[in-house]
Amino acid sequence: METLLKRQKIRYRIRKKISGIADKPRLSVFRSNNEIYVQLIDDLQGKTLASASSRDKDIAAQKATKTEKSRLVGASIARKAKELGIDKVVFDRGGNLYHGRVKAVAESAREGGLQF
Repeated sequence: METLLKRQKIRYRIRKKISGIADKPRLSVFRSNNEIYVQLIDDLQGKTLASASSRDKDIAAQKATKTEKSRLVGASIARKAKELGIDKVVFDRGGNLYHGRVKAVAESAREGGLQF
């Protein structure tokens, strides 16, 4: 339980500094033990502009490791952002370390054309 509280405090500290607007939304990453979820969020209106996860049918159907699926999720969110005309985002790692699956999502999104 202590680690959850620690991560929650880190999330609050990050969110004090980071906020997304319509032309530069927040790229929020949530990582569970088995899945990874990514959203583009406009914090001014409180709306999710686009989302992708490892549970999407095209990604879940592939036999891959969790890190490889994270790369696919990053590419998917970059593609959806391009369709919406978004090229700059603010990265929110959600209290997780920038390592492993979170890093894989970020690098794949950058390769897809997102700038952050």
